[in-house]
Amino acid sequence: MTVDPRALEDILSDLDLRLESSSRPTLSPGASTTLDASAATLVFVLRGELEIDVAATSTCAPSVDAAHRPGTRLRTGDVLLTAEAAESAGTRPMRVVSPAGAALVVARFRLRDGRGARALPPALTVSAFAEREPAVAALARGLGVPDPALGGRSGDPVICRLMVTTLVLAVVRAWATAGCAPRGWPATTLDPYLRCVLAAIHDDPGRDWSVEMLAALGTMSRTVFAERFRSAVGVSPAAYVTDVRIERARGLLASGRSVSETSRALGYSSDEGFSRAFRRRTGLAPSAWRAQRGAESEAIPA
Repeated sequence: MTVDPRALEDILSDLDLRLESSSRPTLSPGASTTLDASAATLVFVLRGELEIDVAATSTCAPSVDAAHRPGTRLRTGDVLLTAEAAESAGTRPMRVVSPAGAALVVARFRLRDGRGARALPPALTVSAFAEREPAVAALARGLGVPDPALGGRSGDPVICRLMVTTLVLAVVRAWATAGCAPRGWPATTLDPYLRCVLAAIHDDPGRDWSVEMLAALGTMSRTVFAERFRSAVGVSPAAYVTDVRIERARGLLASGRSVSETSRALGYSSDEGFSRAFRRRTGLAPSAWRAQRGAESEAIPA
């Protein structure tokens, strides 16, 4: 989705962080590591491949669209960014697994509370970040010390904080300008009532949502809610629910779920109804989309 440049500039200018640590871990084939949910984390893949556990999502913030949320794999030059979770948010730690081994740069940091921090989704990824932002990726490759016992140079903490800040800002900008941000971002994330409505839709897209139910979640009348939602998001609540269902369907189909399983998981009364909705949004039937996605994955070198 297109993001208002002025809104994006406002979010980026408000992001301020305090670096806690940066390291360059190496994962052996089959090894995994868990990212601390109590801190924000940036993972840059120096070499290799990662698979990400998608179960870790915040319960009161909009998730990123399924097509762009962590879910399949990160390859060399890709980036994962997770936001710091409030203790009450119920966020679970995120686990990353390296099927064939990987070298990473991992930075842990704290975000100052403000518009910028509140606008970030629980987790986001940027594919081919090193190609999109080669100069910033070069900074990422210089972060961290392979062995903390080796120590560092005078002033390193200040320089590293500035490097990580630049990296985080570039990742968020790349994510937003690539069309990965959800509809209405960042306005919807700064509205606490709409934020919780969107969170409910993303948490359970297969529910038989009505405008009345969503308005009640936002503690608004039906008319006020419908107008406020369309003004912030750009589409009606019903259209947004359908968009989320189709994006989630893409993730389910890509993970190997059948058309029938996906249809039932997303609340459709029939496979035919699901297929019609999927085709209207993507131009392809679910089975054809999955076959095309599989062919593209096979064509990408490991």
